[in-house]
Amino acid sequence: MTAGPLVVLVGPMGSGKSTVGALLAERLGVPYRDTDADIVAAQGRTISDIFVDEGEPYFRELERQAVATAVAEHTGVLALGGGAVLDAGSRALLAGLPVAYLSMDVDEAVRRVGLGAARPLLTVNPRRQWRELMEARRPLYTEVARVVVATDDRTPEEVAQAVLDALELKDV
Repeated sequence: MTAGPLVVLVGPMGSGKSTVGALLAERLGVPYRDTDADIVAAQGRTISDIFVDEGEPYFRELERQAVATAVAEHTGVLALGGGAVLDAGSRALLAGLPVAYLSMDVDEAVRRVGLGAARPLLTVNPRRQWRELMEARRPLYTEVARVVVATDDRTPEEVAQAVLDALELKDV
């Protein structure tokens, strides 16, 4: 087996990366790691607070560093923040890894997360901003992904099973 994560999850906010990642890790008997959680732990504040206090470029640099560290160190299931694929260096690190893109449509996003104030990039017109983010990010998610798993109208357990099936992994 090659070094690096057993599974990497990418996708938009609210697609279930954290929930599905934890389920996958449990089913595969490996540790789970989330780069957003790494950033929050290291900074001692929420991602929203980092955006407000320091700005998006500062956060993206933290995210780039968190992705590089996690890809180098982690051998279990890894979930990346929704914008991690924006960095070309991060995308290059994902090349050849078992990356699953958890996709969903805007209606599902609204249902799951409400596109509320806790999402710093979606504060003015959340539905339109989400669509614009996805227009920019979808090709990047697709570029890094070995498989695409739609999450619409599926339970986290169903999505986890679909990822296992798509990547041809067996749970323990």
